[in-house]
Amino acid sequence: MTDSPSTDPERPPTARVFAFLRAHPEAVSLILLVAICASVALINPAFLQPSSLIDMGRASVVTGLFALGVFTVLASGGIDVSFPAVGAVAMYGISTMVLNVFPGMPMALIVVLCVATGIVLGIVNGLLVHELRAPALIVTIGTLYVFRGILLVFVGTVWLMEMPSQMVAFGQWSLVDITTRGGATVSLPVYFLSFPLAAVLTWFVFNRTLMGRAIFAVGGKADVAARLGYNIRAVQVFAFAFAGGLAGMAGVIQASANRMANPFDFAGTEIIVIAAVILGGARITGGTGSVLGTVIGVLLVTVVNNVLVLVGIPSTWQRVVVGAFILMAAAFFVLRDRKATT
Repeated sequence: MTDSPSTDPERPPTARVFAFLRAHPEAVSLILLVAICASVALINPAFLQPSSLIDMGRASVVTGLFALGVFTVLASGGIDVSFPAVGAVAMYGISTMVLNVFPGMPMALIVVLCVATGIVLGIVNGLLVHELRAPALIVTIGTLYVFRGILLVFVGTVWLMEMPSQMVAFGQWSLVDITTRGGATVSLPVYFLSFPLAAVLTWFVFNRTLMGRAIFAVGGKADVAARLGYNIRAVQVFAFAFAGGLAGMAGVIQASANRMANPFDFAGTEIIVIAAVILGGARITGGTGSVLGTVIGVLLVTVVNNVLVLVGIPSTWQRVVVGAFILMAAAFFVLRDRKATT
């Protein structure tokens, strides 16, 4: 029995390190995350204050929910760019219904309806991708405009500035309260738990269910997976429905946290979310990635978006920095694949 490439004592240390990074691409983002946090903490110690960490925790929730859904679709060999519209439809549509039809609706039912709305729209995506045999990118660009157009035409275009009281209360429900040196109170909201719980659920799907193995199989080689007996249609519909449900959850959290609903919310979030997933080690071609890597990618993007201001860099440079990280990740993956074939 021979040692694995990452532990073979006869290989030089640099080769063993590269072999480890090749097998665990999420480690690259983790190293970047630690290096950035350490550097910013040296430049501005305020970064490590509980209030700053809580702010970043809150900021990671919506991006994290979207990213876990996008990771699921990417792993199945597709790509979904319609999730901002799915989240907006769920958020704005259900909020409008509660205000106009059922003001006393329990918060639990509001959450269920938002998630269910996202699942239904995700099923539509999955069925279209499978039946049309068209690239998922093209299909979801189309549904992005269709979903948002339906929202604007049939539901409304006016910002909802007064949200249902139960949604406002949900957004303010605190998990942890911390008093800063200045006497202000900073709260970590209960809805923050939705991100780690969604991550655990996604991990369970991929590591403890047949559907998780099927998703990776279809994402790796769909034709081979079909010959092995996997139901391609079921896998694609499940992946998009799962992403839609998480997008619906992100929508209700966004509305509750901001205490307003805007039909144009989430517009332009596609790139930052997909960037987080790719930085976490998932390939755009499918069949690879991990939940842990996705979570690390989300934290990396969230930290970058929050620390630039702390170190005196204008917020307009956020996209430049995230884009540079994406290019670095792409270069690493290309180099990794070349080394693997030599």
